[in-house]
Amino acid sequence: MNPEPPTPAVPVADPLAVLARESPRPDPSPIAALTDGLVRGDEGAWHGFHAAYFDRLYHHALVVSRGDASAARDVVQQTFVRVARHARRFDREEAFWAWLATLSRNAAIDAARKRHRYAAMLLGYAREWFGNAPAAASEPERDLRAHLVDAMAGLNPDERGLIEAKYEHGKPIGEIAADAGVTAKSVESRLARIRAKLRERLLRHPSHEDRS
Repeated sequence: MNPEPPTPAVPVADPLAVLARESPRPDPSPIAALTDGLVRGDEGAWHGFHAAYFDRLYHHALVVSRGDASAARDVVQQTFVRVARHARRFDREEAFWAWLATLSRNAAIDAARKRHRYAAMLLGYAREWFGNAPAAASEPERDLRAHLVDAMAGLNPDERGLIEAKYEHGKPIGEIAADAGVTAKSVESRLARIRAKLRERLLRHPSHEDRS
């Protein structure tokens, strides 16, 4: 009589593995849950992020923008754009805020550089225009800046938008034309007319006419 084959041994489960499976996992921190949602593009997470951080970011932007409310709003907007593009998970609020503050500072620096380039371009035109007029050499730069602000304020929104697209944001003529659905030649003609309007306004400024 053949003996019965031995009963195969039942593998004993690793008790640590069983415990890990059966033990409830701790809930993630609020910041981890929020930033996970931002990474996924969850709409609720974005609403929560806006509610929790907009005011704090705005006050931070006011500081780095030296109290310029308009610049601060632009900085916050750019910060939100950068968060959307580079969202990542954080487990601690301190680390998350440090990251947000860095994004905000960088956005403020980039905006200041753009404004500087824009102002430098317009001042270059202003010097050129005043250079063809009497008493131009005595025109201090701070006066030119003030006159320029007045002249720009007299442009309509479409004209200002075109000037800013070309000179502040540095968009190529072809890209501006494609966005507007017109030809590049049409954009160049409009820019020439706007520059002529600015020149006329600058040369008609009372402080300049008084010295002419």
